[in-house]
Amino acid sequence: MKTLAPPEYWQQACAELAAADLVMAKLIARYPEAVLANRGDPFQTLARAIVGQQISVKAADSVWARFAEVAQHVTPAHIVTLEQAALAACGLSRRKAEYLHDLAGHFVDGRVEPARWMEMGDEAVIDELTDVRGIGRWTAEMFLIFSLRRPDVWPVDDIGLQKAVALHYLGNERPTPKALRQHGERHAPWRTVATWYLWRSLDPAVVQY
Repeated sequence: MKTLAPPEYWQQACAELAAADLVMAKLIARYPEAVLANRGDPFQTLARAIVGQQISVKAADSVWARFAEVAQHVTPAHIVTLEQAALAACGLSRRKAEYLHDLAGHFVDGRVEPARWMEMGDEAVIDELTDVRGIGRWTAEMFLIFSLRRPDVWPVDDIGLQKAVALHYLGNERPTPKALRQHGERHAPWRTVATWYLWRSLDPAVVQY
């Protein structure tokens, strides 16, 4: 896991969020350390996200270790050459093996191209990533937050965010997606930072992806 210092915008974001919102002010004061961690390599980050879908972290780590051992080189150019049956033999479901093969293909033929993401807006990156089988909007948004460290991502489908907003703002009543989207507007243009602190309020462990 690659650990990074907070993005350059973090201090300004915290100051503006705290000034505008009492809940944010309390959470920012409660958790003075701020770390966004990621695995560094875009392909491996997305591949791990696919492997980890709908299974426990422990199980995902075990499957990933077997996959990496069999694959030897976890790169798009190599993975695209492997038979899907070989990937499935690592403990992956047949569908996840198909997803990993599709992901590798997108990288190899340039349909997914990390070099151009810095010039692209959030929604354009999400569109590019969700064109890959097995990657939905939530996974793409987590990638924007932890790998690209975009400042204004508000993942309304995230259960943790839903729970935290319900706890701190809505008397524990779970918001609808529309209501959560509207609530997020108060934290713009720093919704990534607000999301991070709301996650921390539910789990003292630093959120990683």
